[in-house]
Amino acid sequence: MILRAFAIWVLLLFLAILNGGARDVLITPGIGESASHIISTVSLCVLIFLVSFFSIRWINPTGSRDPLIVGSFWVTLTVAFEFLAGHYVFGNSWQKLFADYNVAQGRVWILVLVADFTAPLWAAKVQLKHS
Repeated sequence: MILRAFAIWVLLLFLAILNGGARDVLITPGIGESASHIISTVSLCVLIFLVSFFSIRWINPTGSRDPLIVGSFWVTLTVAFEFLAGHYVFGNSWQKLFADYNVAQGRVWILVLVADFTAPLWAAKVQLKHS
């Protein structure tokens, strides 16, 4: 299950990078960074829920706690990638990385972590209901 969850997270990472690129090229020039950040974050959350819905059977959580394990795993991977790759690969300062978590400044990136955590549980419940 964990290897499959990791494979889906890699797909989510790819979609997040595409989403960020689309934001930078298509949305930010027209409406500015702040509004495009919110739109991009919400669209990524929708993608996380859609991918979870279509992949949860393949991930194959067998117990009632397994979707929470998958969600926790995705949150851990996302935070690790954001901070480690964000700093050491992409050269962002720690201050800039932490700024994305400042809701008081209009930064809503935390919603992606909420989606990472809750989407597998939601998808599992919806899929079981329709089985």
